[in-house]
Amino acid sequence: MLVTTGNEVDGYSIGQYLGVVRGIVVRSPNLAQGFMGGINQIFGGNIEAYAQVCEQARQEAFDRMVMHAQQIGADAVIGTRYDATEFTTSVTEVLAYGTAVKLVRKA
Repeated sequence: MLVTTGNEVDGYSIGQYLGVVRGIVVRSPNLAQGFMGGINQIFGGNIEAYAQVCEQARQEAFDRMVMHAQQIGADAVIGTRYDATEFTTSVTEVLAYGTAVKLVRKA
């Protein structure tokens, strides 16, 4: 599955727009990550424990978006974006979304 932040795919034209696809994950750090993140907050700088939680959430949201696109028969997802919203302290929704399309190779 081709996924891009752009609105076109080099060498192809958009044959059909299938609609918006998305992947949603709601995450919070586990006990160890929360503890290490809290310790790191005291000293400042990058909080690697939280960065790992964020990266895992983004990857899972991305994977779910791709799975949604595959389920509706897409060849690609264009205009891909991420969004995140904190529901409550340490609980965050991560959303990956884009437009699922069918591609046609240019002659």
